Parts: sequence; structure tokens; C-alpha cells
Amino acid sequence: MLIVGTGFGGIATAIELKRAGFHDITILEQADEPGGVWRENTYPGAACDVASPLYSFSYEPNPRWPRRFSLQPDIHAYLKRVIGKYGIAPHIRYGQEVTAATFDEGRWRVETAGGETYEADVFVPAVGQLSRPAMPDLPGLGTFEGPAFHSARWDHEAPLEGKRVAVIGTGASAIQFVPELQKRVAKLTIFQRTAPHIMAKNDARYTGWQQRLFRRVPATQLFGRLRIFLLAEYATYAMTHHPVLAKVFEARTAQLRRRYLKDPELRRKLTPGFPLGCKRILFTSNYLPAVAQPNVEVETTRIREITPRGVRTEDGVEHEVDAIVYGTGFRATEFLGTMKVHGLGGRALSDAWAGGARAYLGLSVPGFPNLFCVYGPNTNLGAGSIIYMLERQARYIRQAVEQLTRPGVSYLDVRPEVEERYDTEVQRRLSRSVWSACSSWYRQADGRVSTNWPGLVTEYDRRTRRLDPADYQLVTLPGKAH
Repeated sequence: MLIVGTGFGGIATAIELKRAGFHDITILEQADEPGGVWRENTYPGAACDVASPLYSFSYEPNPRWPRRFSLQPDIHAYLKRVIGKYGIAPHIRYGQEVTAATFDEGRWRVETAGGETYEADVFVPAVGQLSRPAMPDLPGLGTFEGPAFHSARWDHEAPLEGKRVAVIGTGASAIQFVPELQKRVAKLTIFQRTAPHIMAKNDARYTGWQQRLFRRVPATQLFGRLRIFLLAEYATYAMTHHPVLAKVFEARTAQLRRRYLKDPELRRKLTPGFPLGCKRILFTSNYLPAVAQPNVEVETTRIREITPRGVRTEDGVEHEVDAIVYGTGFRATEFLGTMKVHGLGGRALSDAWAGGARAYLGLSVPGFPNLFCVYGPNTNLGAGSIIYMLERQARYIRQAVEQLTRPGVSYLDVRPEVEERYDTEVQRRLSRSVWSACSSWYRQADGRVSTNWPGLVTEYDRRTRRLDPADYQLVTLPGKAH
């Protein structure tokens, strides 16, 4: 079995397989240490917007979380600790960037940028949806003469203290690093295309006695996990079934703007013009106070081009700056990135996904046997912890591997009619959700929502609880019978 990626998804799958007695596992990682997005995103203020008790493996609670919403170093350390505890480290091969994978004669042949080739019966790409930075398509992008970088590739050597800095984008990363930059720079100009819906992030440090209580009475931390879980399910239900329920949350976002933004013009600029949940809801308690500071300007005029000295907007004004930070998100709908994958008959996965990425349960693609995506199409969440979904996907993959140990089974290929029926249902449900109400990274250019799951996570748990062999063609190759 070959897994690509050492983020939470890849590690969850490896642990599930090892706990079931499968030890012939190889994990390829392009970097020199594990961690996925929690290794890559080191920008100032990087943290999780899901509370720590829920943003943990269910079987590995962490009573020592330092705060309710953990920072990037603590999450990265947690994942590395889990890798050590469950004996995953010996299975990881670092510096191995996968460029291609081909299914041939019942096995996957996986090639790396370094010229190495691996073979495996089961291929599990676990590269995530939020691992490839998206740069804006702006004229003059490479002409700026000062430091310019994406937030996911933060340049910690760039001299920003006391400088004029431009931030392009106001997404989930920007609302975390903007308050940190505001305290350091002379002037911060935020170029905002659309104002996000912002909810208060009720963060706090866990005290020593709370951590001792979590260790001695684990049920107390479990109760906190359950409370957060139920709140996320309520939010998901509002976004997918009854948008009127989301008005409760919208009222809270408006209250926050009135509290922190006393300038009516600034408040107008930061008032969203779309339903709550249509774009990602952002959780922060320090972004609005930061943008209200005298050294911050929010610019809503569209950008015309990047110039050697700064940013020129459509009104002809050139905003001169010393550095540019792109907080422009990720290429979430480009699943598997630049990896070239070929299945039965040499068919390219890029051709199969020409109309948008799709997979049965977000995992299996017809014509690509024994390939199981982790955090694949339509498994992202508008609310809640993705780790919950990753554990369910790992459980399902483990059941697929168990099917492959049966006598006479060489590979599993999901039936096209099963995947078609599933995709039709998912897209029909998503068309009635709030995620179809505006343009966002959840959607493709043609309007198809290829990232998000249309229901509650408890439904996904139920639908992936047992792999039904009838959903697959179980194929035996000559000379391959077990």
C-alpha cells in the first residue's frame, strides 16, 4: 500500500491500516518532515479555527493543548507526536515528490521527481484540498521590486518592521496574519475584493488545573468535543437545509461590526453582500479591531496591475508599498495537483475529471481501481472538523484493503452507475445549499461545487461505515488469485 502525503489524512489512513494488522505500507512525502498544511503555513498568527478538542484524532485526545484554538506549532507537534506513538515514522520516505501514477497489470506504478519508481497494490493520494497556493492572475505579477510572497510560503527574512505593506486577499489566512502585521508595520493596505462574514473566536488559554482535569477525568474533554461537534452540525444544517437559521449567525456578525468599526464607511466596506456560509465563515476576535487602527487602510477598488513600486487600482491610483503579501488562498478544486494519474486502458484522471473532480463517497473513481482519495471531492466541510471525515475515509479504505485479501480478488473498481447516481444526488443537494449562492473557492468557474459535502458529518459516517462489495467490480487477473 502506498500513501502520498503526511498530513492528517495520510497519517490517519496509515494508523487505521496498521491497527488492522496491515504493515506493508509506504508513505511518500515531498518535504523533509511531516505535517501537510501545518508544516507549510508558518505565517504569523497561524492557527486552527476549529477548537482543539475536536481538531484531534478521536482515539488520541490531547489533554495538554495549550489553548482552545491551537496555534500552528502546537498542531504540528501533535501530529509528529502521533506519528511517533503509532509507529508510522519508519514507513515514511521523505524528499519524494510524486509526479505520476499508472495502473498496469493489477498494480500501481508510482514515479517521483527524483526518478524513483514504487509499486503498490493500493494507491492512496492524501494530498488534501488546501496544499497548493493560488496566486492571483494579475498583470505585472513578477515586476514588483520588493519582497512579495504567498502567505503559505511566508518569507520570514523579509524586512517588514516599520514598512509599508500591501495584503492582497481577505480569506482565512489573511484574517490571522493581518492583526500580527498591523502591530509591526508603518502602514498596512488591505486590498479586499469581497468582505467576509466574521464570527467571534472565543479563544482562551487552558490553565494548568484544566489540563490536569482533562488528564484525570477524560470525560470532561470529551464533553467539550461533543458540544463543539453539535454546534458545527447545527451550522451545517443551517447552510444546507434552512438558510433562515443562518440569520442567527448573521446577526452576530453584524453586532461585531457595530462593536469594533465605529467609522460608518469602514463598516460599509466590511459588510458582506452575500449570505452567511456562501463563502467560508471566518473566526477571529482581533481582525476587526486591527483594521480599525490608524495605520490600516482597506482598499476595495479592484486591482488593475502590480507595478515595480506597488499596486495600481482601476481608478488609476498607484499604491506604493515596500512589500506585498498574497493571502489569496489555495487551488482547492485542483485535486491531486500536478500529479499525472492514469487508470484502466491508460485513461488520464484529468480527462475523467474534465467536467470537475468527482468520486464515489469522495474516495473512488470508476476506471481507477484500488485508488482511494483522502479528502477528495465533496468531502470538505463548511463547519466542523475535517479530521472526523478523514477518520471515516481511513476506515473505509481499510475495509477495501480487507476485501483485497479475499481469495480471487485482485482489484476493486467502483461501478460507473454507482458513482454517477451518487454524484447526481450530491450535486442536486448542493444546488439547494448556500454554497451555490455566490462565487467562492468551494465552486468551479461553471458553478459546480466540487469541494463540499452536502450533509451532516453523521450522515457521512453512516454512509461510509460499511463498504458494500456490490458497489464495486471485484476483478481477478490471471495468475493473481490469492
